[in-house]
Amino acid sequence: MSIFQNILGLITIIAMIVLLVKKYESRMVLFSCGFFLCVVAFKPFDAFNAFSTAMKNAKVIEPIVASMGFAYVLKLTECDKHLVYALSKVLKFANGAMLVFGAVIITAIINISITSSSGCSAAVGAIIIPFLMRMGVHPAISACTVFLGTYGSANLNPGYAQTIIVADVSKSSVIDVIHYEAIYFGISALICASLLSLVAVFLKEHKGYVAQDLANDANFKVNAIKAIIPVIPVAILIISHIQGVKDYYEQIFSNKMPDIKISYAMIFGSFLAFLVCMKNVKSADVVKKFFAGMGEGFAHVYGIITCALIFVAGLKAIGFVNELIELMKANPNIASFAGNTGTFILALITGSGDAAALSFNQAVTIHANDFGIEPMHLGSAITAVAGLGRSMSPIAGAAIICAGYAKVNPIELAKRNAIPTIVASIVYVLITL
Repeated sequence: MSIFQNILGLITIIAMIVLLVKKYESRMVLFSCGFFLCVVAFKPFDAFNAFSTAMKNAKVIEPIVASMGFAYVLKLTECDKHLVYALSKVLKFANGAMLVFGAVIITAIINISITSSSGCSAAVGAIIIPFLMRMGVHPAISACTVFLGTYGSANLNPGYAQTIIVADVSKSSVIDVIHYEAIYFGISALICASLLSLVAVFLKEHKGYVAQDLANDANFKVNAIKAIIPVIPVAILIISHIQGVKDYYEQIFSNKMPDIKISYAMIFGSFLAFLVCMKNVKSADVVKKFFAGMGEGFAHVYGIITCALIFVAGLKAIGFVNELIELMKANPNIASFAGNTGTFILALITGSGDAAALSFNQAVTIHANDFGIEPMHLGSAITAVAGLGRSMSPIAGAAIICAGYAKVNPIELAKRNAIPTIVASIVYVLITL
């Protein structure tokens, strides 16, 4: 790679970051920067080839769009709302700092089913933030609990894009990735919840606030069956991969247990949601919502993945990726440090962990074996710290939503979430070395 291309590549990366910070459309930014680099390298068709390759990747597209379809059905049937209310009732038995701790954990649990950080914040925040404020918790801390609770537990959902990408680049199954990540994300959740509780106590914001003019929906009646629906697809996928379950199936039916794909579980979950709520929703509306969610999953979630691939194609075209890989082969520690620190900072300043994590994983993590690091380990760490970095960004969509419910400045959330997210990121990287 020439000095000119080195400089141009660096300028383009900086321009991409600036444009993302200024909240320009992420897909447009990634696509434009990638295509520009391909043109500069006199390889314009590399961008189109990357697009074509992305469109053919059905094993990634299928679970993502099916999961989004299921999410839309949950919203239509309000099963997600019943789950939130069911878990929020647990908070009634806590007080003070334990309220803060519990709210983070509950949001993290719900985030596994409602994988969009903004969607989860909207659904959970509307219920838990006013509840905490009524219980005496300061508005800023109340908002922080929900915002911090979306730190990245969505990675434990088999249909989540980041998890699927890690499985793809590490040539592993999605369930294997989840099994690997589960303990680490659990530890991260406990660290985040504990440290935010300590921050609340230190600032004396865990009790004493007097709430006024808050809507009270305490009489909402939770339907236990509806509350269970959101977690059924995830449970099916995990249980179906337990060897004892497979052996039991083979004993009963005398043949090998079929592979249950993520999309199958999501479709089944949507059907169950309809059966439970068929008195209130029409079958046609459920079908429409499922396919509308599929369209949103392809347009937004997979759209970002596609454009990230085009950006990576541009970096490869000018030789930037090859030189980076060679540098990491000579200095393996650089890979982990650069990936984790870089994605955390980029997620913090852009308000999104997707662009940074997806680009790094598809460009570098796929070569992790070459410099002595397990691809699943590196990919998991990258997605984790990207989510944590986003969880202290004042311009993240989830931050703005939560701050709106609490009527505080998003900067207040970023300041309070700084210690929990930074410490959790450091611990995650250290315990996965």
